[in-house]
Amino acid sequence: MREYLPVLIVGAIIGVFAIVFVVAYLGVKNKKEALGFNRHIPDGEIIRRLAKYALPYKKEFALVLVIMLVSISYELAAPLIMGRIEELIKDRFPLSSLYRWVGLYVSFLIVSMLCTYFQSIILQKTGQKVLSALRQDLFTHIESLSHDQLNKIPVGKLVTRVANDTNAISMMFTNILVNMAKNVFIVVGVLAAMLMLNYALTLMILCFVPFLVLFTLIFRKFTRKVYRVVKDRTTDINTFLSENLSGIKITQIFNQEQRKLDEFLEKSQQLKKAKQNQIFVFSIFRPMVYMLYISSVLCLLYMGGRGYIRNVTFMGQTLSSGVIVSFYMYISKFFNPIQNLAEQFNMLQSAFASAEKIFTVFDMVPEVVDEPDAIELDEIRGEIEFQDVWFSYIPGEWVLKGVSFHVHPRQTAAFVGATGSGKTTILSLICRNYDIQKGRILIDGIDIKRIKISSLRKHFGQMLQDVFLFSGTIRGNIVLREESFTDDEIWNACRYVNADSFINKFEQGLDEPVRERGSNFSAGQRQLLSFARTIIHRPEVMILDEATANIDTETEILIQDSLEKMKSIGTMLIVAHRLSTIQHADNIIVLNRGEILEQGTHQELLHKKGRYYQLYTLQYSKQQLKMKGA
Repeated sequence: MREYLPVLIVGAIIGVFAIVFVVAYLGVKNKKEALGFNRHIPDGEIIRRLAKYALPYKKEFALVLVIMLVSISYELAAPLIMGRIEELIKDRFPLSSLYRWVGLYVSFLIVSMLCTYFQSIILQKTGQKVLSALRQDLFTHIESLSHDQLNKIPVGKLVTRVANDTNAISMMFTNILVNMAKNVFIVVGVLAAMLMLNYALTLMILCFVPFLVLFTLIFRKFTRKVYRVVKDRTTDINTFLSENLSGIKITQIFNQEQRKLDEFLEKSQQLKKAKQNQIFVFSIFRPMVYMLYISSVLCLLYMGGRGYIRNVTFMGQTLSSGVIVSFYMYISKFFNPIQNLAEQFNMLQSAFASAEKIFTVFDMVPEVVDEPDAIELDEIRGEIEFQDVWFSYIPGEWVLKGVSFHVHPRQTAAFVGATGSGKTTILSLICRNYDIQKGRILIDGIDIKRIKISSLRKHFGQMLQDVFLFSGTIRGNIVLREESFTDDEIWNACRYVNADSFINKFEQGLDEPVRERGSNFSAGQRQLLSFARTIIHRPEVMILDEATANIDTETEILIQDSLEKMKSIGTMLIVAHRLSTIQHADNIIVLNRGEILEQGTHQELLHKKGRYYQLYTLQYSKQQLKMKGA
């Protein structure tokens, strides 16, 4: 019994570590929910939904599986060949025999390397196709969400979902799943080879497996938490950067650089701490698995050193130097895949966590959708009617209260009122950016809910106060990437709204670069480009929401001329605080706290001497004072 004492000591040490880890695991087991171990979507549901993207490429994955099985032959055959070479060279041997065995070893190695190469190529191409399909579907779904839903989600979070989280899914298809399958096959194959070679030594090696499984299960629980925290902290930083880089001019204006830097450092420290916790968990698990590996090797060499190496039997099995060499190599090939399986399993959990976040976005049901029997409209006359419309952004807090009005085709209707009276809301409802709670909105006598959203919006042209320009060129921002417009049509639209006056000054003309959000153009220039963008698409209904607010007086005169021309195009809806821009409107609707106070032409409303008269008199007085001061 004394000769087995070193083996028993090794077992006792491993047992102590096992007890410590079990106690640590039990200490956190009852806190799963608090630590974030749980997920809201089961693994089975995630796998089912991800399989939809993998099934179109099942042939490619099947080919990879065949290639992988061929490459595993090297992992299984190499130890046996090395053991045979050991048996060969311990006595006198013909050199040709050595060449033969070495050649066989090299052949297996070359085949394995070629298989690994082709496997990687196929997987990367397939993975990129899966990634592209997933990103496209996700981006398309985000586009289908309503304005209200998009307002509730930070842009940085959506960027993380489309960019970072989809990368984790791609890694799962191109790396994790295949390597997990490969490692399982290697473990099973190595175990079978060891049993056939010497079952006694195999049983000794298997004594370490329960501890390996135990450590792996405990490790899996801890890493699930740290992976989740790392992803959450990464999302927090992306969201912070997206918001604060967009608003960095405000930060500079109010001298808040240091405060924003402190906030950024705090979030960076949180991510750093999460990463350190992740490293700490791996720094414990990897050495523990390596300890099991070294312990099994020491036991193997100890048993061989006790005198069994010269063909003496151990538990009825013969031990030779070749068997010891083969087992030494097999032990490495047995433990490494198991360790890799544990780490890959947790990488899989990380990918599942990313998939859950992606599917959470997919599970957001668009609030504004087409009715089952929605129709297409090839053209519209531009007749708009509100019938007792009630609307609220927050339940119970009505923004519009029983609003009713009628705009005839090709009429110009203007909405006037204090901030928060519901002017912009009315324009958003006409385009179905939101759905009303009560009443009806009709276009040419048809309820807009019965019209397909895409069909409805293509007949509207919107010119907003806050103009958004995309990175690219002036041409691209006017035509919005459509290739059907000629240069003559683009220039005609620019001349129509007097945008050609500044475009001609650029060396590259229509191909002048536009930086992010049009930062290299003035507010007035951006607004004129917005006008040209609207005109060239020939909408039947034009919406101007404070579209002249950022334009100087000189430019406004030019715009007024353009507006008169645009009246002939179709129905026009205008929101403006400058009453001078709407004096010629066919119908002026005065709003207050979501209700219509009065409506009529400019002269009719002045004659009534109501709210509109007060607003006009106030603006006229200010204008006179300003002119006297000038």
